[in-house]
Amino acid sequence: MAAIGLEPFLHVRTAKDPVYAPVGNKLRFIADYTGLPQVWELDRGEGWPAQISFTKDRVSLIKYVNGTTDLIIGMDVDGNEKQQLYLLKEDSTVIELTKSPEHVHLYGGSSPDGKWIAWSSNRQNSAFLDIYIQNLKTLEVRLVYSGNGMFSVVTWSPDGSSLLIQKTNTPLDNDLGVLNLSTKKLNWVTEHTGEANFKSAHFNKDGDHIYVLTNKDREFFGLALIHLKTKQLSWLERGNWDFESLAMNQDQNKLAYTINEGGISKGMILDLNTSNIYTWKTPMGVISNLKFSPDNKKLAYEFNGSAYPSDIWELDLQTIQAARLTYVSRSPVLNERMTEPELINYRSFDTLQIPAFYYQPKNASTKLPVVLYLHGGPESQSRAVYNPIIQYLINLGYAICAPNVRGSTGYGKTYTHLDDAQKRLDAVKDLVSLVEWLKLNRNIDFNKIGIMGGSYGGFMVLAAICHFPKYWSAAVDIVGISSIRTFLQTTSPWRKKQREAEYGTIEKDGRFFDQIDPLHHTEHIISPLLVLHGENDARVPIKEAEQMVNKLKERSHPVEFIRFNDEGHQFVKLKNKRTAYKEIVKFLEQYLGK
Repeated sequence: MAAIGLEPFLHVRTAKDPVYAPVGNKLRFIADYTGLPQVWELDRGEGWPAQISFTKDRVSLIKYVNGTTDLIIGMDVDGNEKQQLYLLKEDSTVIELTKSPEHVHLYGGSSPDGKWIAWSSNRQNSAFLDIYIQNLKTLEVRLVYSGNGMFSVVTWSPDGSSLLIQKTNTPLDNDLGVLNLSTKKLNWVTEHTGEANFKSAHFNKDGDHIYVLTNKDREFFGLALIHLKTKQLSWLERGNWDFESLAMNQDQNKLAYTINEGGISKGMILDLNTSNIYTWKTPMGVISNLKFSPDNKKLAYEFNGSAYPSDIWELDLQTIQAARLTYVSRSPVLNERMTEPELINYRSFDTLQIPAFYYQPKNASTKLPVVLYLHGGPESQSRAVYNPIIQYLINLGYAICAPNVRGSTGYGKTYTHLDDAQKRLDAVKDLVSLVEWLKLNRNIDFNKIGIMGGSYGGFMVLAAICHFPKYWSAAVDIVGISSIRTFLQTTSPWRKKQREAEYGTIEKDGRFFDQIDPLHHTEHIISPLLVLHGENDARVPIKEAEQMVNKLKERSHPVEFIRFNDEGHQFVKLKNKRTAYKEIVKFLEQYLGK
């Protein structure tokens, strides 16, 4: 095939977060047709979607208000993650609800009668999230629960008298409780010892039980039923992979969920009346954001695969056949150029088996330059989804390997904790073992190895080139951490405690941070480095990039720095994605070639 440029890969649009209209045949979703995520509406009788919102900032959330055609939408400013909530009317009028731009607002759903919404915010204390409800007619705001913790709303009870709320203890441990809105009494229902996570909870019809995904006393998430009065937990379905994305239909007799099998989704439907379980066929990829239609005949979901960029699909619940609803991501010029990965496993330095996705150019015959692509988190996972820069580099002749090193999610609790606190460099050693494995088992050029990652993946990049410098010919750090110490000192206050559960604290582990932080080992770096960062990053402040770049410039090391003044922790705007990806490709071509 003849070579093509970056633009077709970059201009692949995505559709996500489907929500059915309460009545009729319409479905709304978020799509970046215009280069900025906005709300679009699909009338399945007419074909092409219509744009519904016209805001200057990205739309990051859409939810219908119960019993109405109004939407709650969420937006921040230039990626600063201080989400504000708005009411989007049928005529596209936008009404500001939260009106507190310096604070975070996490949406918690609308009351059954559609008169109130719930959300959490750090308005009272920047380090904590409290619970509020708001009247949609008068816009009155009421504080209904506060405490020294991270509280958020999961959903309203069926009768609207209480809220199911969550207290996040760490990113991997939480509790659920029922807050009575009249008495303000809070009844915790998931008290536990050890680490346990409870997510995607739904009330049953009578409001006396909840269906939930949890890994309580287990390595993996399964499907359970919890009796709210007795707090007794009963398992419905379990397995040796994590269950994800639980959804319930309006008749409350069907549940939909997915199983994450090594980074690839399998969709499941459970009929609560018959206990029958159904699955359906999909390409290789990830299913998320499951939504039942109001008539209980359809299930919409977001599907994102390496060769199938994010679009909205729909499952017919009678025939159990899936069909693609939107073609936002369709690009005929790319149809034959998309590459799906091979799932590999390799032994690390201590014999631990590490999974990874390996992408190889089609019809490759010579030794290949290879780029290791590292996920963030670290409580996250590389999955089989579309990534424009990965696909473009493959088409240029690069092999790409995306490992799920120790500390990744998806492989059980034990695996996720193998890089905690002072075990941090063990995950970096996994990267070295991967290079050695690729050298023996794949046709790569050992003199042309690049490494690239974002957020915590950026920290891993910097740690790798500092502590194991001889392996890398080029490195790309995207919004990465250069010092865990300074990161904990400057990240958003409400995130700090959550991150300390993973990294440790300055008081206890500060000396260890100084021993491993890339910022203190820049003299060992021999590979050229490209750094990209958003000015408004609330998670990893741009200081992390600036201090690393300044130290390298002091010794005239080859380093390039690109600052985006109107982005945060992610590059959302098309113009910025274009700049970022072009510079990454140019940089890798200069130092790795083909």
